[in-house]
Amino acid sequence: MHLAHLNGSPAAPQRLAVLLAGNYGHFTSMLVRDGRVRGLGAHLDRLAHGNRVLFGADLDIDLVRDYLRRAITAEGGPAGAVTARVAVLGDPAGTAATDVLVTLRPPGAARATAVRLRSVHHERTLPEIKHMGTFDLHHHARQARLAGFDDALFVTSRGHVSETSIRNIGFLDGNTVVWPQAPALAGVTQRLLTEALARRGVTTRTRPVPLPEVASMRGAFLCNAGNPVLPVAGIDDMAFPSEDTVATAMLTEAHDSVPYEAV
Repeated sequence: MHLAHLNGSPAAPQRLAVLLAGNYGHFTSMLVRDGRVRGLGAHLDRLAHGNRVLFGADLDIDLVRDYLRRAITAEGGPAGAVTARVAVLGDPAGTAATDVLVTLRPPGAARATAVRLRSVHHERTLPEIKHMGTFDLHHHARQARLAGFDDALFVTSRGHVSETSIRNIGFLDGNTVVWPQAPALAGVTQRLLTEALARRGVTTRTRPVPLPEVASMRGAFLCNAGNPVLPVAGIDDMAFPSEDTVATAMLTEAHDSVPYEAV
């Protein structure tokens, strides 16, 4: 199922083309299953925050939720799972008036094997916002793939690990889950995992992670809505001893314990 709704109605191709040419705005992506979303409130919080930063105005979250509901119930609604992206777009030189674009597509296949990352010194503009400026993310991810890796791992000018092109990274330091403290997007799945782990008595910490320190970690994993727990096989020429299946199972069970919210 592929669908695009603009402000609650099917998007006209000409209007869509003009709107996307501006490329100024912010968005969030989520996995919708039978009209329900894990962490829906967190996704809506992200949109509200992004709108205040980029447009200096509050976003009508109830209206955005209604637009999302209309899209996923169009033509009887999708059966099973669908990936939804909610984007808020506007004119950077104009008023705070914005358009809400909801697109639906089939979910991508979840990656089944551990990934290898290539470190690169890079810091995104406004990394705390999931904004439309994604050229640098795709460019560095592509360069990593051309070099034989699966994705890029961003490192700050101070040498601290931050995030990958489209996912957060977490490390296993003994029995503690460590999130890097660095300029990065606070992921919804990262937030859900942190809360779920706390309910299970698992300690999580957020602290600086210098790149050389990753070799001493027990392991690492990536997370986003499409791949809630994706093990990392290695970073640059460093390989983790083996996939920690116990840790992967623990993280996956924690994520899967998060309830769905009806749109």
